Amino acid sequence: MSSIVAIVGRPNVGKSTFFNRMIQKREAIVDAVSGVTRDRHYGKSDWNGRIFTLIDTGGYVERSDDIFQKEIDKQVNLAIEEADAIIFMVDATDGITGMDETMAKLLRRAQKPIFLALNKVDNALHRENTLEFYALGFETLYPISSINGSGSGELLDDLIQSLPKEEEAAADALPRFAVVGRPNAGKSSFINALIGEDRYIVTDIAGTTRDSIDTQYNRFGFDFKLVDTAGIRRKAKVKEDIEFYSVMRSVRAIENSDVCLLVVDANRGFDGQVQNIFWLAHRNHKGIVILINKWDLVEKDTHAAKAFETAIRKEIAPFTDVPILFVSSLTKQRIFKAVETAEEIYQNRSKRIPTREFNNQMLPIIEKFPPPSYKGKFVKIKFCTQLPTPYPQFAFFCNLPQYVKDPYRRFLENKLREIYNFKGIPIQIFFRKK
Repeated sequence: MSSIVAIVGRPNVGKSTFFNRMIQKREAIVDAVSGVTRDRHYGKSDWNGRIFTLIDTGGYVERSDDIFQKEIDKQVNLAIEEADAIIFMVDATDGITGMDETMAKLLRRAQKPIFLALNKVDNALHRENTLEFYALGFETLYPISSINGSGSGELLDDLIQSLPKEEEAAADALPRFAVVGRPNAGKSSFINALIGEDRYIVTDIAGTTRDSIDTQYNRFGFDFKLVDTAGIRRKAKVKEDIEFYSVMRSVRAIENSDVCLLVVDANRGFDGQVQNIFWLAHRNHKGIVILINKWDLVEKDTHAAKAFETAIRKEIAPFTDVPILFVSSLTKQRIFKAVETAEEIYQNRSKRIPTREFNNQMLPIIEKFPPPSYKGKFVKIKFCTQLPTPYPQFAFFCNLPQYVKDPYRRFLENKLREIYNFKGIPIQIFFRKK
């Protein structure tokens, strides 16, 4: 595994801007409003051929009354604990503040290589004002500018020298499972329960998670990446710029995932916005598992689960071959079953059916139940094959593909699902001229 470097400091000193520059992506949200970053945010960076993991943290504020801030401080402390080296970032234009001094004391106790980065040093005049920062007790100052990257070369040269010598891990191609849903459905709680630690901030306030954040899960024979996403709301309800970026990141996380774990709040039901997220995952041809969370809080009788499931399948028709699990992140009820199901769906999504076997299975069915004639013309399907795509797509070659209608397409899809296990996976069927 590559070495870990944490970027810490008080709010709005430019940590996320520096993080984005280092990983060469706009991953962490940057805004003039302080306190935008809440959870730890991970990304890969390299300098002079040395690859390392960067952690962007929320701004540290001691003794704040803000409900989020207490959780952010906990996340900062966790980042310091797991890092091999720390970049302590301050705002050179503000001078030394009380929070900077508090943070410096906290870091000195960490007994790890600390690099004091004086951000927003954009010209020679700013550089002259940096000498006062020696009072924080660190040997070397690194004046930098996160915006244009000036001064960061010297900082990175010294940083990689301090990192432990390790063999670089090979670039992984692990399955990606995106945990999606509307705000406050319990997505972060689900991941925390699964990995057994408070990796993500959880509060009762909707919109706590803002960034899409990866976590590798490697336990009980499973190895995949879990992606926590911001809750997706209707566009009309998205008023803050920050929330807009968060929603866009969640959409991108769905697009880049293999399987979507759709978390539904049992108290709210499978409402219109949840359906929109479901069909978004479906349009992107992702595997889908529906998790009914907070099931322990619902008043129920013997038939409640069955009635709930039937109502959902009615809403998602005709794509009803989707696993629905009733879980509780609080009590950890069936959360590991959810992982098993997602893993199974991933395996089935990448399933390859040999052409000979596929024809032997499907052509007798087609011969017995041929497509209906259209205007006195008969459609003859002569050959079929699976296309070489990342998700299941099938081509049926016939004489008159334009006369094959949707009902027959659905018939073939249902037969495919009967014979082969494609549960939770959208299937595409094409008719082509032979």
